[in-house]
Amino acid sequence: MVVTSVISTDLALALVRVVVGLVIAAHGAQKVLGVWGGPGLAGWTQGVTRMGLRPPVFWAWVSAFAELAGGIAFAVGFILPVVAAALTIQMGVAIARAHWGKGFWNTKGGIEFPFTLGAIAAINGVADPGAYSLDRALGVPPMGTGVYVFVLVIGAVAYLVSSRAASAERTKVNRAA
Repeated sequence: MVVTSVISTDLALALVRVVVGLVIAAHGAQKVLGVWGGPGLAGWTQGVTRMGLRPPVFWAWVSAFAELAGGIAFAVGFILPVVAAALTIQMGVAIARAHWGKGFWNTKGGIEFPFTLGAIAAINGVADPGAYSLDRALGVPPMGTGVYVFVLVIGAVAYLVSSRAASAERTKVNRAA
């Protein structure tokens, strides 16, 4: 009998969560703190304004802290379906507002990178947090796919409402001109 060395699925998902969570948290730190060449909250608010989300200050704070705090929570596996949904939405908005028109490849600013991060968030959102998670260590009962989908839908509706408000505002300005 041949024995092969294979790590558990729990450990594999935890390792992926740590890497991706810390990458997302680092992007959030750029937006919140202005580290590593990031814009800081003032610069990020200007970016959100250019993207057309309304109200821009609110969405700048939500998105920046979703990445910073959400990335850390994702890395340690804390309230995983909720955090994974928030990160999936964040990456979806990034794709829709900043990357879609630039094609697929990241070298041209395309969707490749946020799509990959969002897909990993989604996969973890519908999976059990596993043995190597803060949820399991704290005895948080499994929330399941239903919670992930619920938060995802609420976030998508919030995004659409904020986008609609921006569209209505642009239409009003255009009519006045």
